Amino acid sequence: MIVLLIVEGKMQQIIQPSGIGGKLQAPPSKSEAQRAIAIAALAGGVSHILGSGDCQDVQAGIRIVSSLARRLEENEDLIIIHGGLREPGHVLDCGESGLGMRLFSAIAALLPGKVTLTGRGSLMSRPMFMVCDALKALGAHCESQGGYAPLTVKGPLRGGDIVMDASISSQMLTGILIAGPCALSPLHIRVKNLKSKPYVDLTLQAMRAFGVEVEHHQYEEFFIPAPAAYSPARFHVEGDWSGASFFLVAAAIAGSICVTNLRKQSLQADRAILGALDQCGASVVAGEDSVQVSKNQLKAFHFDATHCPDLFPPLVALGAHCQGVSRIAGVHRLFAKESDRAIALQQEFAKMGISVIIENDTMLVKGGKPQRATVHSHYDHRIAMACAVAALGGEGRLTIMDPAVVDKSYPGFFSDFQSVCITS
Repeated sequence: MIVLLIVEGKMQQIIQPSGIGGKLQAPPSKSEAQRAIAIAALAGGVSHILGSGDCQDVQAGIRIVSSLARRLEENEDLIIIHGGLREPGHVLDCGESGLGMRLFSAIAALLPGKVTLTGRGSLMSRPMFMVCDALKALGAHCESQGGYAPLTVKGPLRGGDIVMDASISSQMLTGILIAGPCALSPLHIRVKNLKSKPYVDLTLQAMRAFGVEVEHHQYEEFFIPAPAAYSPARFHVEGDWSGASFFLVAAAIAGSICVTNLRKQSLQADRAILGALDQCGASVVAGEDSVQVSKNQLKAFHFDATHCPDLFPPLVALGAHCQGVSRIAGVHRLFAKESDRAIALQQEFAKMGISVIIENDTMLVKGGKPQRATVHSHYDHRIAMACAVAALGGEGRLTIMDPAVVDKSYPGFFSDFQSVCITS
């Protein structure tokens, strides 16, 4: 059972230990939706984006494209974008979307006039130095506030050779890949320390859907044809494995659930959750477009989350209920998110009596029984969702402070959570 309270003006979500059962549909992939919306702004003609969802990050992308593209129309679950860039005439607000800032700064750098991009909350403390480094190397102008937002960019994007370090994030590579075909000349990108290959695959797949093919050699060199033209497309946004992973873990902890709208052949990085669930002993049945997970006796697992860092929060919730010590590698990917997720997970799970230890690049989670506690979301959507899921198999009520942060990626999370909870 879950209850939403407002105490002294502050929102609290109360989670009681509960079983879980039934069926629900995965929310749309915000990663895929943001890419499709951005590319449609560059494509000549009219594109149709179906099923983009209404999370805050996608809404930020829609606002930006409304200002950058010739026209954008929304009709229930359909976005119609008339492609072709124009000067926005005002500051572009990226909300709290790191991908939005890094992606749309590259697109804005195609314009001859200055464009300023800003954000709010945690985005203002996330590093953006890689944006200016990349755009300047390609002949554009870029100014930041000491390596942070707001950013001011000015084109043209001339093209040429560039070396990019993608050890912190692949999001700027995604921005350059998507904007690259509209540069004045071809681009040759040499990439060092790429840590999120599945997200790059998602970018290349979206570009392909709009008619542009990019050649690469082992993800170390990318060759972008330019100037080249995107073609308008009708694009269906697939379900989000990242959001769904919390419910798949919830089922492994507390019951059984079928999550639909999940493509078996998806390129999304977080599809890797199935490997962790299988390894720890949960019952997993994956169909062509759905996954059924059921509770079982859970044992500790070892998992490398370097290429799928968004899985750390649900994996910590899973490890909290496994017998033994689970090990999750790739901690260095957590420091430039909405919060310092490594520290946030360690602090909030400690309040529930679960030991989370960080040793070099590995997180160790000692299984146990989450206890009654009050935790804080750290204004991070995935921390709030991880704590809620962990509480299902706990021994007391969990209170989550500032739970509305889930709106960033999954506005319907708590209503979906309520719909599958089974109380005795």
